[in-house]
Amino acid sequence: MEMEWSACLDEYEKLVIRMNTPRVVIDNAVCPTATLVKVDSARKHGILLEAVQVLTDLNLSIKKAYISSDGRWFMDVFHVTDVNGNKLTDESVINYIEQSLGTIHYGRTLDFNGLTALELTGTDRVGLLSEVFAVLADLQCDVVDAKVWTHNGRIASFILVKDCNSGSPIEDSQQIDRIEARLRNVLKGDNDIRSAKTSVSMAVTHTERRLHQMMFADRDYERKPILRLSADSPVVTVQNWVERGYSVVNVQCKDRMKLMFDVVCTLTDMEYVVFHATINTVGSRAYLEFYIKHTDGTPISSEPERQRVIQCLQAAVERRASEGVRLELCTPDRQGLLADVTRTFRENGLNVTRAEISTSRDMAVNVFYVTDVIGNPADSKIIDSVRQKIGLSNLKVKELPPLVYHQEAERERQEVGVAGTVLLSLGSLVRRNLYNLGLIRSYS
Repeated sequence: MEMEWSACLDEYEKLVIRMNTPRVVIDNAVCPTATLVKVDSARKHGILLEAVQVLTDLNLSIKKAYISSDGRWFMDVFHVTDVNGNKLTDESVINYIEQSLGTIHYGRTLDFNGLTALELTGTDRVGLLSEVFAVLADLQCDVVDAKVWTHNGRIASFILVKDCNSGSPIEDSQQIDRIEARLRNVLKGDNDIRSAKTSVSMAVTHTERRLHQMMFADRDYERKPILRLSADSPVVTVQNWVERGYSVVNVQCKDRMKLMFDVVCTLTDMEYVVFHATINTVGSRAYLEFYIKHTDGTPISSEPERQRVIQCLQAAVERRASEGVRLELCTPDRQGLLADVTRTFRENGLNVTRAEISTSRDMAVNVFYVTDVIGNPADSKIIDSVRQKIGLSNLKVKELPPLVYHQEAERERQEVGVAGTVLLSLGSLVRRNLYNLGLIRSYS
């Protein structure tokens, strides 16, 4: 009897594992211009973000997506290409996607690999980044990896460092206190009415998600931009569909890499659940529509909350929007390199609006987006002068990675409803999702 009961338990555990393990299908035959990635899984809060995160971390572009997760099941179809607009053909990449999406239910945390993680937020100003890196160099901190975002006059940075001398993580509490105090003084400047923040992180699920969280906590979305370089601001609308109990969020903006991640990340961290969604790109434009509820199953309930969602999603789109000239630095790494390079930028009137710092096999591979001191495009003569000082072969001007847009064979019968276009009914959306999942023959 005990043997039979044990066997039943084993079978039950296997069933639970099968039910909670996402089923992933990657198909290159259905669509002529993109690779289809299909994910079926038991639904839980945040699982859509984890799936999108896997794809965007590989620098894949999501050209279309159909999301449906009514009840307890979650069904997604993503149309993806590589950064050059091509279908995925590398078997190792395809296998990695299958394995990663197949384990998204278990969550992930970053392994800092013997590094110390620093988080910084404060008021942005010209030359601030050079001061931060100068302090770290003075305190014998070697910057191994870093991401820096600026938005609406605020700055957020996630920096991984190690001790210059030992190559080990910085764990001495007194040294950590010194680093935090020095950086806090730099971030405060002369007239920061907000308290600048520095801290050491012990566990982070995802660097870019953490940057969104830091800027959200800093309430960057409430501040007005000092200078709006582009009239192409994201258009966000939020309406309630009372009969179905959903809030319908529409985002229309210029398409770019990691756009869907930024929007879904913000909705997830604001404790909204995406039940249905349609993402479409036409030319250089992106149209995103989400049917959302609070985690307790209720829609957005007040006008202040609606306005807050609009502000936060606009900020989420704008934070990563690349302003300025993209400069790529590739050179042997050395102590104080970042302090020297960013000081040269500052001395020549260049402001860093975004930065991605990394090292690989003792080589520094860094990307900087720079403008002039008031946010206008940097003068080409100044860029040439800076390149001469840092090294023409080391610092190169690069355009943004091309987003290659393919013309569709036939137009969509309905486009995502944004700013005056007709809002898709939920019934049509669900039928469309089922059609794209291959579960019905038509959604007409």
